[in-house]
Amino acid sequence: MDNKFGADIITLTDDEGNEYEFEHIDTIELNSKMYLAFTEADASDDDENVSEIIILRLDKDENGEEVLSTVDDEAELEAAYEAFMEEALEEDEE
Repeated sequence: MDNKFGADIITLTDDEGNEYEFEHIDTIELNSKMYLAFTEADASDDDENVSEIIILRLDKDENGEEVLSTVDDEAELEAAYEAFMEEALEEDEE
């Protein structure tokens, strides 16, 4: 992802009203669905723990508004993760 204009930071709110900041790192289309990959915005590069990747699916709510949804199906989540990893490897090779 080209970050020449800075990181793309969003705030997500969970079902309990807690807010979290995430950095959008990539978007892919897989099986006619859009998936977005995020990492914690406050995770530092020198942190001992590797920042985990959060994958969310772009869906439409009952009003037709776009919403980010968790991916509960393990096979779907694994397929999306693999697609993100393949794209990352392709970008590294370039």
